[in-house]
Amino acid sequence: MSLKRQGQILTELRHLGSCAITELASRLGVTTETIRRTVKPLLERGDLLHFHGGLMLPPNEDEPPFQRRLARNALPKRDVAALVLGLVKNGDALILDNGTTTTYVADALRARSKLVVVTNSAQIASRLAGHANNRVFMAGGELAGDDAASFGPQVVKFLRQFDVKAAILSTAGINWRGDFVDFHMHEAEFARAAMARAEEAWFVADASKFGREAPVRVCPLHEADLLITNAPPVREFVTLCAEANTQLLFGGGGGGVGKP
Repeated sequence: MSLKRQGQILTELRHLGSCAITELASRLGVTTETIRRTVKPLLERGDLLHFHGGLMLPPNEDEPPFQRRLARNALPKRDVAALVLGLVKNGDALILDNGTTTTYVADALRARSKLVVVTNSAQIASRLAGHANNRVFMAGGELAGDDAASFGPQVVKFLRQFDVKAAILSTAGINWRGDFVDFHMHEAEFARAAMARAEEAWFVADASKFGREAPVRVCPLHEADLLITNAPPVREFVTLCAEANTQLLFGGGGGGVGKP
């Protein structure tokens, strides 16, 4: 039974990326003590990592390759991208970070023209460069093999040359404390550098990202001007947005709280 339950836990984490122990217990219909007892050998072998009351796969397995992530939750991500499109005008200057949701945003933005786009993602740059009189600036640095994105101090330095209307940023998760979190320090560094060069910070996330933990804190909720998602979050999170003075825009009829 222990080996079977270990397999169930690993399956859940491969799907979710990370998960609170209490949520795993609920999903599997067991107690939190059973989860802790079951994962102890997995933690000792390094097959799992523990943080903030949650569990995650080791860094080399924490997220599947980019193309598989792009296919996951595709319809909700397209819904988010459509909401972003409604906020962007021809000629706007934007920073887009590397992420599957922001890649869908880039696809949607092909309906606009004369955009100025700064990005560290070759996926996003290729979608918008040479189209509709856009100007696309690709930040140079070390290129990640999986998703063809660049990171490092040169990228942060490159961003300092620009002032844009909005930084459109993806996130690995939004925990119930109201933090935007990520799996990698370099992703968080890019997001913070982009926010410093933008009039507004817009975070884009499909509903699966709510309550998801990751070890790197990008920023607290109140540093986001706008959070765009595909479906209404739970009431408690709507309250958090109102308290943080962060506007919330979601599909299914739309909505907004906080900043006008």
